[in-house]
Amino acid sequence: MNLDYPTLDALRRQHPAWRLLLADHAPLIASFLQRTFVEPNVRVMAQSALVEALEDTLFGLREQIGEQAFPKGASEYLNDWAAPERGWLRKFYPPGSDEVHFDLTPATERALSWLGSLTDRAFVGTESRLLTLFDLLQQMRQGSQTDPQARVAELHKRRAAIDDEIARVLAGDMPLLDDTALRERFMHFSTLARELLTDFREVEHNFRTLDRSVRERIALWQGAKGALLQAILGERDAIAESDQGKSFRAFWDFLMSQQRQEELTQLLEEVMALAPVAALHPDARLKRVHYDWLDAGEHAQATVALLSQQLRRFLDDQAWLENRRIMDVVRSIEARALAVRAQPPMGDLMVIDDLSPSINLPMERPLYSPPAKLVLDKIALLAGEGDLDASALFDQVRVDKTVLAGQVRQMLQQRAQVSLSEVLAEHPLQQGLGELVAYLQLASESPHAVVDDSVLESVQWTNAQTTRQARLPRVIFVRE
Repeated sequence: MNLDYPTLDALRRQHPAWRLLLADHAPLIASFLQRTFVEPNVRVMAQSALVEALEDTLFGLREQIGEQAFPKGASEYLNDWAAPERGWLRKFYPPGSDEVHFDLTPATERALSWLGSLTDRAFVGTESRLLTLFDLLQQMRQGSQTDPQARVAELHKRRAAIDDEIARVLAGDMPLLDDTALRERFMHFSTLARELLTDFREVEHNFRTLDRSVRERIALWQGAKGALLQAILGERDAIAESDQGKSFRAFWDFLMSQQRQEELTQLLEEVMALAPVAALHPDARLKRVHYDWLDAGEHAQATVALLSQQLRRFLDDQAWLENRRIMDVVRSIEARALAVRAQPPMGDLMVIDDLSPSINLPMERPLYSPPAKLVLDKIALLAGEGDLDASALFDQVRVDKTVLAGQVRQMLQQRAQVSLSEVLAEHPLQQGLGELVAYLQLASESPHAVVDDSVLESVQWTNAQTTRQARLPRVIFVRE
């Protein structure tokens, strides 16, 4: 962006982040929103909880500064911050709720991030950033290399370097990062992790903007339904195929891998346990930052789902209106027919010989086939005596899906997500294949369940002194 005078003047008058920095109560707004939304990574908060938190903040500030420092109530301040001319909070009703909820706007989070960068940093690391830049350049060069010989040569070079490092380690020469390098890399990781959460809110805002534009076009559309659907789906595909959409999809696929999540959990625990990192007193939420990424990604996915629901609702409404128009036409014809029933028009109103010409080809006529004579044998039917066991007809098993759903919810109270294999390890199958099918039906009906077809899991159970086994894709239940 060109930072010339007209551009900066327009930003000063229109951009919500700049207006926040110029606000009279900017310290109150920034500190409260940072402590309430950004630090605990809260995406959405109900009005009652937010009003209570702001009332506590205002009470403490009024005792320090004076009663006249902030004369308005908490609800008035929140409505003022969410007004369209300010745009620091987003005020909305979530689906299925009649209570107002609030969320930060991307402009507000960028302003808070900029304010955080104004403080003096006791330690400025440059080595880790330089190594990151060097790795990015190498990835771009290797990822765009089309010469197979050049790629093979680069791979051989990397393999030789790895072999040399293995030989040095076996010889006892193990170079370790010093405390300064560990602290520098951890601070760089912490900064990138927070910036990633900020990026998620902006991605969600872009999808929400698309959803709002779709609703506006549907409300004002007067043309054919196919033209509108073509335009909307074209915009949806354009966003999905954009650089931002591709990057978000790749990130989501990477994060949804159970193996990657377990690897991230183990890495975070080991790094946070290092003495130089522990001396920095890092935020404890960094241990579960990948779950915060997952929650933020789910909000973005939910916004995309709202777009699909809006399109489906539009199709249903159009079908209902078309059926109603057809019924109105039919009733109009019936009413006119009843009106002329007593005085029918004279003469032929309309004459049609036939709806289509009648053509009979000789080879289309069926050949004569004599009817088959059936001969019935008169055999007396006698009652038979069967030695089959009819008890199997009465030994029916009913699987209670409510109990199975309760077992899944019980395990989700202790963790953010759980796989089907982990549920069965805690609660083995008691009713065999029918109970396993019931679990799969719960996963297919739940919007908070994910099926990973790339990973197969084995499930075993005992049925009539026989152990049976089934292989099925990994099913993951996620906390609501």
